[in-house]
Amino acid sequence: MKIKPFKGIRPPKQLVERVESRPYDVLDSEEARAEAGDNEMSLYHIIKPEIDFPVGTSEYDPRVYEKAAENFQKFQDKGWLVQDSREHYYIYAQTMNGKTQYGLVIGAHTDDYQTGRIKKHELTRRDKEEDRMKHVRVNNANIEPVFFAYPDNQVLNDLIMRYAATEPEYDFIAPIDGFRHQFWVIDSDEDMQTITAEFSKMPSLYIADGHHRSAAAALVGAEKQKQNPNHTGDEEYNYFMAVCFQASQLTILDYNRVVKDLNGLLSEEFLAALQVNFIVEDKGTDIYKPQQLHEFSLYLDQHWYSLRAKEGTYDNTDPIGVLDVDISSRLILDEILNIGDLRSSKRIDFVGGLRGLGELKRRVDSGEMRAALALYPVTMQQIMDIADSGKIMPPKATWFEPKLRSGLVIHKLS
Repeated sequence: MKIKPFKGIRPPKQLVERVESRPYDVLDSEEARAEAGDNEMSLYHIIKPEIDFPVGTSEYDPRVYEKAAENFQKFQDKGWLVQDSREHYYIYAQTMNGKTQYGLVIGAHTDDYQTGRIKKHELTRRDKEEDRMKHVRVNNANIEPVFFAYPDNQVLNDLIMRYAATEPEYDFIAPIDGFRHQFWVIDSDEDMQTITAEFSKMPSLYIADGHHRSAAAALVGAEKQKQNPNHTGDEEYNYFMAVCFQASQLTILDYNRVVKDLNGLLSEEFLAALQVNFIVEDKGTDIYKPQQLHEFSLYLDQHWYSLRAKEGTYDNTDPIGVLDVDISSRLILDEILNIGDLRSSKRIDFVGGLRGLGELKRRVDSGEMRAALALYPVTMQQIMDIADSGKIMPPKATWFEPKLRSGLVIHKLS
């Protein structure tokens, strides 16, 4: 892998909590408007600039992109964002429920994305790519990082732990999620050379979260290559900002399903249909969480059920066919409930595991939904196996938590 340090643009220490925000794609325009409130330093003015227009203004309005660039310039003019005088790598740590994961903030090369050495496991949508490309183009910067995983590496781990024992540049508890975020600047040339050398030995990096941002950054880099007759491959636009975590440290939560109806079946008919491919066991009225791969929890009529997929209903040699999202999609949602396309069906919704199984129970008990299905989380090893095989995961398969905060550091393309 070809990586490099970069001159980060970031808030002064005393302003970081005024500037930082959640990522653009985890909240809607009105939530961003409410969170920004009267804080003119909030990064939402750059990543969700529709909040500076009347309610109802489309986030895809050309004026909104122009406002992003205007606000980005304003933040620099006012000293709310300041560029480091020299290139650095950075360390970004997140602590959730007592567990800390440490990421290295790097410039990843667009060629590694284009040639498939940076591996993806999800399909991207062209409209979403185009939106992020416009944002990168107009700001001439990667305002928000993407989230990569790399195979565990002892040399990098030892280096990171050495910095983690020192005073961080930033250290705060984020509002809303309550997670701790810490940030260090790597300023030793020797340490930076070590990081570059260790990454150069890696055959692959894996996109954990941020498929659209990765695609957009690579496409804008390719555009700039074509526009530059003296292109060498070392220009800053060839790189985009990523936070890279050791695979074993990452937490992937369950991504659960709630359905509006049983496709015309009575509850007992639905349970009977499930018994063809699953061992069904009534677990009573207390919340029941799946304990292992290929076990699901069903919530129906105020009862929890364990569903264990029978031998022969999945293929252990197929990296997709062995996934619980695939098993449940094929044998429950499609075969019994006739919900084929998870991306477009209005009869299904998805609930990230951070909300807990109590949220599934609440949505069914309220009458909004008819039943809920809880899945055992996908593992990072499964994601890497799928990416290595060149296959794509079914939609709504992974929920990474905690999310990266935006605004801790920004990468300029020139």
